[in-house]
Amino acid sequence: MKIYTISPILPQARYQRCPQCDTLFSLPPVKSVQSAHCPRCNARIHNGRDWSMTRLCAIAITMLLLLPFSFTEPLMSVSLLGTTISASLMGGIMQMARQGDVITASMVAFCTIGTPVTLVASILYLWFGHRFGMNLRPVILMLRRLKEWVMLDIYLIGIAVASIKVKDYAALEPGPGLIAFITLTLLSLLMLIHLNEEELWQRYYPLPEANQPLASLRICLGCHFTGVPDSRGRCPRCHTPLRLRRRHSLQKSWAALIASIIFLIPANMLPISIIYLNGARQEDTILSGIMSLASGNVPVAAVVFIASILVPVTKVIVLLTVLISIHFNCEQGLKTRIRLLRVITWVGRWSMLDLFVISLTMSLVNRDQLLAFTMGPAAFYFGTAVILTILAVEWLDSRLLWDAHATGNAEYTD
Repeated sequence: MKIYTISPILPQARYQRCPQCDTLFSLPPVKSVQSAHCPRCNARIHNGRDWSMTRLCAIAITMLLLLPFSFTEPLMSVSLLGTTISASLMGGIMQMARQGDVITASMVAFCTIGTPVTLVASILYLWFGHRFGMNLRPVILMLRRLKEWVMLDIYLIGIAVASIKVKDYAALEPGPGLIAFITLTLLSLLMLIHLNEEELWQRYYPLPEANQPLASLRICLGCHFTGVPDSRGRCPRCHTPLRLRRRHSLQKSWAALIASIIFLIPANMLPISIIYLNGARQEDTILSGIMSLASGNVPVAAVVFIASILVPVTKVIVLLTVLISIHFNCEQGLKTRIRLLRVITWVGRWSMLDLFVISLTMSLVNRDQLLAFTMGPAAFYFGTAVILTILAVEWLDSRLLWDAHATGNAEYTD
């Protein structure tokens, strides 16, 4: 009598390359509530947070209804000599544009109005576009890059900082638009946390996973799909060029970093805000404004110092260290540099806090009143430097660090 044993059918191996260190490894089946990390650099490969499109659409529709009230209704009001002056997000941007600095006003408008509106429109486009057979690839690709530019949470902190700065000169009251803006900010954070682009790709453009550890497998930085290029050299899922390394990564990062260093010099030397009080003109640089704020509220001054001085300077130092280490094939402290690069990627957006405070304060007061607040020339240089440092980190292909460490050659021209 023969005894037969039935072997359990094991799930087929799925091979994945890490987008941060290019390690090829076998990824076991991951449940929807679980997260997976690279065994080499600990980068998150699979995000366990995933909400259905129905829930995301419900949040998007709610945000759409809140957008007009959050942007146009007063966030706060001040009483000055019997006159009530209201401040709104749109009012501050318009005041900056009227003063003549349209570029700086555009920076604030992009991070506080443009990106939230684009986020809402993208979710609704995915919902309706899938039903009408429209091309969803550009929208899903954009969502991955859009996340770090939605800065409603930073603007909310800016409201608190502006309130502390203004309360020394006039009585301050919250406006009717503040509740709508807080609700909008919380909903946007929930959406960004639970918006999983990998699940969107699997839902709308499912492709068979790589089941063999081939050396020709490449990772797409656009959709994080691991596979081989199609006949046109593109990613078979998102149709972006599938190259061995990001083209001209070092050159673009160096250019953005050097330009940001140049802009940071006038940003810290020139006045960033000008206050008129009883006809007297008082100019404040970034540092002097922090010092004056510290005399009344040290914790808030510490927040502004970290966001406006410590973070930009730290980003420049870390980026310089990383880029130089790639060029000189440095082998020491690789994991430390990787961790620092991830930290500055996350905190870099908070440097926009100063511009948001200036925008909000400008809508509260103007030149034809006893108390007036206007923007200094350093605001443009500072905002440009912040955006350039964000782009420098985004353009840098972190896999070059591992290439320099392993092979001593970080030059890729593919």
